[in-house]
Amino acid sequence: MSVAIVTGSAGLIGSESVSFLADKFDTVVGIDNNLRQYFFGEDGSTKWNRERLANQYDNYKHYTVDIRDTTALQKVFEEYGSAVQLIIHAAAQPSHDWAAREPLTDFSVNATGTLNMLEMTRQFCPEAIFIFTSTNKVYGDTPNYLPLVETETRWEIDSSHAYYKHGIDEHMSIDHTKHSLFGASKVAADVLVQEYGKYFGMKTAVFRGGCLTGPNHSGAQLHGFLAYLMKCAITGNQYTIFGYKGKQVRDNIHSNDLVNMFWQFYQNPRPGEVYNAGGGRFANCSMLEAIALCENISGNKMNYTYSDTNRIGDHIWYISDLSKFKQHYPEWNWKYDLTVTLEEMFNALRSRL
Repeated sequence: MSVAIVTGSAGLIGSESVSFLADKFDTVVGIDNNLRQYFFGEDGSTKWNRERLANQYDNYKHYTVDIRDTTALQKVFEEYGSAVQLIIHAAAQPSHDWAAREPLTDFSVNATGTLNMLEMTRQFCPEAIFIFTSTNKVYGDTPNYLPLVETETRWEIDSSHAYYKHGIDEHMSIDHTKHSLFGASKVAADVLVQEYGKYFGMKTAVFRGGCLTGPNHSGAQLHGFLAYLMKCAITGNQYTIFGYKGKQVRDNIHSNDLVNMFWQFYQNPRPGEVYNAGGGRFANCSMLEAIALCENISGNKMNYTYSDTNRIGDHIWYISDLSKFKQHYPEWNWKYDLTVTLEEMFNALRSRL
């Protein structure tokens, strides 16, 4: 029997992983206790997605388990043991604004929860491939000190600095920078995953995501920027832009493209590796550009306001350089550009709202 375990299985990346893996493993085990609803309220609930997965995939087995609960986790790992071949750890507290409200909760989920998953893997299925969904917030606000120029709709890297023309790569330091408490808890988890690969020789990998997005995102004001933006475009709810003149830039990777990266790594793992994972130069936008796209796709004029106060430690410009991953796994490439992703999101949200 072949088994894959996915944490945060009712979330965006978790549910995409379940769908992707369902025909590749005998059993896909989902671990998710809908803590996202606690973080973000009813908007953030993933109950609908958990029910969808259970109805759609006969070989999906859901466990309403908190990754901080080692006793409950151990029961799951004991049940499947060495049959587990792949673990995708996507469960997290994902908002740097929210983390400041409850630092102990944030750290216990992001750091201690990841340590629990690594230890369960080491004890019960040490040969399994362990993939961790990290974040570009591990680089803190260091990207804000890059040479940037302002254009009509966005901030952009100064063209005289050719090193960054493809974006930010894995050589950027994660030290001596303001991470946000969320970024700090993810740094701890990120380094733990690397260490279990390098110290114990386990097949672990860290994927430092840009903006992860897709039609199954339960977007909320504090997390899931494109999904929440499109939701506001549909409903007419007010959206607030925080600082940087609305010209802050993010790269956006569709959840299916990211899970495809995971699959490439699974087939040829490299222990303790770290990869930046985002839309790169293929799919990126500023806040103003995203609003224009949402208005064009929805046919609605957006109701938004502007606040001069940017979020603490927020990036002015962040585009991922995926050159390292594409060198290691040349068969991979993006499939979903921003327009296709937002059109999918529009259709999915309209059917759910």
